[in-house]
Amino acid sequence: MAQYLLWLETDFTLKPQLATSWSGDRTGRIWSFTLRKGVVFSDGTPLTSAAVKASYDRLLDPKNKSSALASFDGILAPGGVSVRGDSTVVFTLQRPFSDFPYLVSAANYNAVILKSDYTGDFTSHPVGTGPFLLQSYDASTGATLVRNPKYWEPGKPYLDGVKVKFFSDTQAEQIALQSGDLDALILTDATAITAAGDVVLDKAASTIMTAFTMRVDRAPFDKKEVRQAIAYALDRPALNAGTNNNFGQLGNDHLLAPLFSASPTDLPQRAKDPAKVKALLKAAGVSKLSFTLTFDPMNKSYALVVQEQLRQVDIQVKLNELPSAQFYGGNQSSDTPWLFTDANLVSWAGRPIPSQFIAPMVTSHGVWNGSKYVNPAVDVALKAYDAATDAAERKKQAAVIAGALHEDVPVILAVWDGAVRAYNKGKFQGVTAHPSSFVDFGSVSQA
Repeated sequence: MAQYLLWLETDFTLKPQLATSWSGDRTGRIWSFTLRKGVVFSDGTPLTSAAVKASYDRLLDPKNKSSALASFDGILAPGGVSVRGDSTVVFTLQRPFSDFPYLVSAANYNAVILKSDYTGDFTSHPVGTGPFLLQSYDASTGATLVRNPKYWEPGKPYLDGVKVKFFSDTQAEQIALQSGDLDALILTDATAITAAGDVVLDKAASTIMTAFTMRVDRAPFDKKEVRQAIAYALDRPALNAGTNNNFGQLGNDHLLAPLFSASPTDLPQRAKDPAKVKALLKAAGVSKLSFTLTFDPMNKSYALVVQEQLRQVDIQVKLNELPSAQFYGGNQSSDTPWLFTDANLVSWAGRPIPSQFIAPMVTSHGVWNGSKYVNPAVDVALKAYDAATDAAERKKQAAVIAGALHEDVPVILAVWDGAVRAYNKGKFQGVTAHPSSFVDFGSVSQA
């Protein structure tokens, strides 16, 4: 329906979409993007640099509360987007950022290009440049998409339309897939579906994860030894098996996923160590540790496994499950549960660059810093990482960041989930798992 300047491929490379080329100046602060010629919105309006500028001006306006804004925090400010003629857009950054093209790609959710006069409520006024048009939408049942006759890519889409159905629980959608009522699952519960008959699973390593966040400014998590003790209490392979059907990769309590090229390989992998748990709690002066873990329904199975594993080392966890609307609701700067409870589990969609995790989650002024962690060394290293273009320099700064997070443990990162997509191979081809859970319906065809 709507598209980005750039598309994110499954190997985390960037592919031209509405922009055909891009370049940064020698300072890393000024980036220019050349738009694709001949593209029109579904109502026939030509795509111009003015529409792109208007789209990003909306995203950068705090009043609009776009989720894409977090990725631009401290990098691109309101007023930082300009045009050069009808086909070139220029971004002037607040600081050097060598990965900036990722922030205007599908890697930055909601950073789609809409018309200059867009006023909100896309479901009522669905005008975009994508291969399909939104014909109907119901928040409780699903959506119907039909082919866009004005789509710019020759020969695509391959399908005449797509019907999306919403389900209230994973069991119902798995049954629908196995019975043939569904052809594919956009989001697949790896623990609930198996390949059988024409239903197959496509798998990919990913940076999808669940963050176990602890408030470092509140007891008992204000003591580093307590946070380390919890990290050493977890059986990560068992957690991977119980919540992800062993599709994931073990995490090591930092935010540099194995898929990131700068991810350090010399940090010892943290593993379950009951003796160390006991010694750390003793060093912290804690004789009996108990706390409440808050989460939404998506992470219930994760929470149950964590509760049982911590019980085995005499750490008592009370589970506090909240509806998703309540968990992510409230005032985002003062009382929303996902950012202000003492300990919580938050699901994060995959990102292709580490800064998209590190900057909002664990820098001193990160907009989504639920742990309230402050470490100037991490702040400085991240800015140096972002500015660097040399791989060796990036690895050096990544090692500083990973080492600090691994030692201080504001966030326990036990598993990087694998991406899995189930589909009926007898009906369709081109359905693939994506590390960031994206679906390119324009590339799907009938078998």
